[in-house]
Amino acid sequence: MSDACCGLDVGEPEAGPEKLWQVRELQLAAAAAVLLVIGWLVARAGFDTPSLIVELVAVVVAAVTFVPDALRNLRHGRIGVGTLMTIAAVGAVALGQIAEAALLGILFSIAEGLEHYAVTRTRRGLRALLSLVPPKATVIRDGREITVSPEDLVIGDVMVLRPGERAATDATITSGRTSLDLSAITGESVPVEAGPGDAVNAGAINGGGAIEVTVTALAADSSLARIVHIVEQAQERKGAGQRLADRIARPLVPAIMVLAAMVAALGALLGDPMPWVERALVVLVAASPCALAIAVPLTVVAAIGAASRQGALVKGGAAVEELGRIKVIALDKTGTLTRNKPQVVEVVAVGGVAEIDALRAAAALELRSEHPLAQAIVSAAGEVTPAADVTAVAGHGIEGTLGDTRIRLGKPSWISPGPLAEDVRRLQAAGTTVVILERADQVIAAIAVRDELRPEAAQAVGLLDRLGIRVAMLTGDNKLTAEALAAEAGIATVYSELLPEDKATLLPVLAGGKSIAMVGDGVNDAPALATADIGIAMGAMGTDVAIETADVALMGEDLRHLPQVLAHARRARRIMVQNIGLSLAIIGSLIPLAAFGVLGLATVVFIHEMAEVLVILNAIRAARTQPLDRLAPAAAVKASGPHHVDIDAPPPPSDPCCGNASAAQHLQQLTLTRTPPPAATGCDCCGPQQPPRSP
Repeated sequence: MSDACCGLDVGEPEAGPEKLWQVRELQLAAAAAVLLVIGWLVARAGFDTPSLIVELVAVVVAAVTFVPDALRNLRHGRIGVGTLMTIAAVGAVALGQIAEAALLGILFSIAEGLEHYAVTRTRRGLRALLSLVPPKATVIRDGREITVSPEDLVIGDVMVLRPGERAATDATITSGRTSLDLSAITGESVPVEAGPGDAVNAGAINGGGAIEVTVTALAADSSLARIVHIVEQAQERKGAGQRLADRIARPLVPAIMVLAAMVAALGALLGDPMPWVERALVVLVAASPCALAIAVPLTVVAAIGAASRQGALVKGGAAVEELGRIKVIALDKTGTLTRNKPQVVEVVAVGGVAEIDALRAAAALELRSEHPLAQAIVSAAGEVTPAADVTAVAGHGIEGTLGDTRIRLGKPSWISPGPLAEDVRRLQAAGTTVVILERADQVIAAIAVRDELRPEAAQAVGLLDRLGIRVAMLTGDNKLTAEALAAEAGIATVYSELLPEDKATLLPVLAGGKSIAMVGDGVNDAPALATADIGIAMGAMGTDVAIETADVALMGEDLRHLPQVLAHARRARRIMVQNIGLSLAIIGSLIPLAAFGVLGLATVVFIHEMAEVLVILNAIRAARTQPLDRLAPAAAVKASGPHHVDIDAPPPPSDPCCGNASAAQHLQQLTLTRTPPPAATGCDCCGPQQPPRSP
């Protein structure tokens, strides 16, 4: 603890002891304790001088853990808790209270050793992610397989992953199909099916047949290495609670020294200075703010390490504390509530225009776009020739020239659907996103694209509801599509047809003075992520923009990690408040008792150091994670919307006739040519459903 405890650097990685008994401070404390007992036994035998020598040696052994650092800091003009402990120990020896001085050093060393062990243990848990990278990798070079170190891999290498092997760096599958175990990286226990073109993140385990992958990042720049580096840097950021502790502890140290000097001066004025000098030394120990200084940093380190094991990248103490205060969450639709894998489900063209021709014209505009809806159109159209002079109109659509004709593709709110208005309403009511294709100022087609709701979305919303968090959906999509998907997810508050800047403007209004979090993909939602009290990126493995923009990044694709990390942050914040309260209570009660001589040095040392141990042990509790099924009792969970939520169940099955099916799955059964049944009706296997809640 010494002076370092008042400015604990939780971000610097270090190699620490594996076992508690290997901690240097604890070893020295144990040696000093043994010497103190020997000295007591020697004194009981009547050998006073040898006993005094042994006790002095005990003082020196215990003081090794903090006196050198205190003196070194003092030379640089820094005064900290170690300085107070050094003065108190020297003063106690000068007053002949050698045993008390040894006890002070022993207990202080124990607390310092426990802190050191706690910090290195939680750091080791984070950096253990890097151990997921195998020591060797198999690559194909010059037509033959060779084994190389991950550091020797270069971009473009073809790496062979056999069943059970881990990926040494990020890559893309070029040959073969398999299932990838990402549980150690994203926290998701269900393997992910993958084939040619799919990404493989560093540390992923090949659970199927042998595959060939092309390296897309150096081992030092892989998603796994980047995540560890960012978290270690982010741990140095201080939350409001930690800043509060620092603000209290920094002026408290010199104030304590002034108070002790005043106590000693008062004794000199009264004519008998010795008792008051002793009390002044006791005050130095009693008012030591080290427990306060370590109250928050240790909790932050433990909480961030635990969150990383759950598949959440939390950037520092500020994010941990703010997460614990969240009362409102705004969810983006595409890529957050939906799978972000849209498909074209229907093309409606005006008379005389072939549907495939309309689709190819739209794809010609979207060919170079990275938007998910654009990719769906391009995939459905096949081979096309790109349009010329393509210009994107932010938040509306895209336009360009095909041949000698000007064409536009965009939202119905930007391009009037004209003769296709009724078809557009039908498609939107069915939960699809519709774009209108215009050629030479004439509407020629409407293209319906569907992005299915994540199967666990309703379950995640139910968990957030149980945590007392109000959920809203923000989307640039049209009102009918947005409301259809929101009803399936159990979300009552929906804002649609929003531009990126509209989302950012809406957040303060939606928050209503409470802390609000925005969950999005970290790219087009960047303004909202920056505006919210906490920005949360969904599915951030391998996404630079998401990781850099957001305060928190969910590395997996399971939306249920969102309520899990929020519940974990709430618990960590409670622990922070408990630690600060305990530390202040100890300081506030011990100072007057010490100043008026009610408590002696030995008693104050014991109480104060035990308080530090309690703070450390309490902070370590933040390293514990809570499974999803314990966030709320299953029997107590009520329906968040039109569908019942069972938090103990896996994600709902893809059954097109049950109440948990998405609007898209109903469409597979009902077709897009007729209006689907209203939300309040039921189906043969499920019976009537609950009507949706009013916004």
